[in-house]
Amino acid sequence: MLFNSVGYAVFFALVFIIYWSVPNKYRYILLLVCSYYFYMSWNIKYVVLILLTTIVSYISALLMERYQFKKYILALNCLICLGVLFIFKYFNFFFESLNKLFSITGINRQPISLSLLLPVGISFFTFQTMSYVIDVYRGQIKAERNFCIYATFVSFFPQLVAGPIERPENLLPQFHSDKRFCYEKSVYGCRLIVWGLFKKIAVADIAARYVDSVYQSLDIYQGLPLILAVFLFSVQIYCDFSGYSDIARGSAALLGIDLIENFKSPYFSVSIKEYWRRWHISLSTWFRDYVYIPLGGSRCSGVKRSVNLLITFLASGLWHGANWTFFIWGGVHGLAQIIENMFLKRRKILNISKQLSVLKCIGVFVFVNITWIFFRAETLEDAVYVLKNLFCGMLKLQTVMDINIGLSMTEAFFLILNIMLVAVYDYLSVKKEGILLIGEKPLFIRVIFGYIIIADILYFALNGGGDNQFVYFQF
Repeated sequence: MLFNSVGYAVFFALVFIIYWSVPNKYRYILLLVCSYYFYMSWNIKYVVLILLTTIVSYISALLMERYQFKKYILALNCLICLGVLFIFKYFNFFFESLNKLFSITGINRQPISLSLLLPVGISFFTFQTMSYVIDVYRGQIKAERNFCIYATFVSFFPQLVAGPIERPENLLPQFHSDKRFCYEKSVYGCRLIVWGLFKKIAVADIAARYVDSVYQSLDIYQGLPLILAVFLFSVQIYCDFSGYSDIARGSAALLGIDLIENFKSPYFSVSIKEYWRRWHISLSTWFRDYVYIPLGGSRCSGVKRSVNLLITFLASGLWHGANWTFFIWGGVHGLAQIIENMFLKRRKILNISKQLSVLKCIGVFVFVNITWIFFRAETLEDAVYVLKNLFCGMLKLQTVMDINIGLSMTEAFFLILNIMLVAVYDYLSVKKEGILLIGEKPLFIRVIFGYIIIADILYFALNGGGDNQFVYFQF
């Protein structure tokens, strides 16, 4: 059940009406039932996995508060949860890589593989349950006694499939608290949903048409067509993923629940470090708190700190997918931050760079665009081909004329305008969220802006868009 489908609109409308009609004490039960229905609409068999991780983490937390051998309970919980994730997401990748290594050394082994579909959202709800158990182990929160409330925390449908990865201290108490319908909060939620649908349907899905056509036939492209594909993929993945997060936060707000903001104008960052404070914030902070800091964080020598940083980003890369392209993508970002840290120690360079924030912003954006090549490419060979041919033949007239974006002139025109609109919105959101800024404008401005956005969504939805899967569902 996709957020950008009629099915979800009907489903959520029913949930919304029933939710605000039943007494407070029954609402979390309604959310639990609806969340499991939502997840089973993808594949009814894999509901067993989310139920298993929920039960294991729930029992683990209770046992930690009762017995002294907390480390063993934590280890067993992580072994089970990560074991399930490994089997479904990394098993084939691990043994394929092992077989390649053996073949290099002259050892031939029978390939081992499993024919399993990757369960939707498995990386997200696995990390959410792990953060809960780790926080209980650290004594930062108390174990949740009510199993149904805890199960709702794990499976809450707006953020179940692609985040944001919520922390127990933020989300769990909200299922306990009494809620009253708030008109202002509901309007805010509706605006978030509309803006998220705009980014998904009127920008990401349209940009994806050209990006997919190029990456499916890389060997016939070089120069400007590749540069355009790289740029449009950066637009696509941002609008696709942040659009999902906006719809998730908007849906939750309509139910009186606050989810954390997952994106804060990342493409206007002036450093790689700042970029990761603004991009996929829930995952970045998760790796910071549960991987980087436990490794020693920055409270150690410069070399050890760099190693910790690199390990964290390599792990983050593999979290995104079982492919060496993701591993390299994460490693490149880790190395970039290590280099940044080395330069930041030099005060003179730091002081000079403050006067060049625009150039720094452009530099970070270009770097992120180039690294997205590894993220989008199916194989390392494809990524290397794009990098080698990115600037080839740029001055050849034929190369320029060969650019075919697969869109009509009207669609291409509106895509350019929509990208510019997202850029302006994000620029204004650097200091304060754009939705809140729009809410402060006079009524006629809000009406005109809303009309433009909704008309844009309907135009592209009725012309071949509006029912495409979100990029991060594959993770």
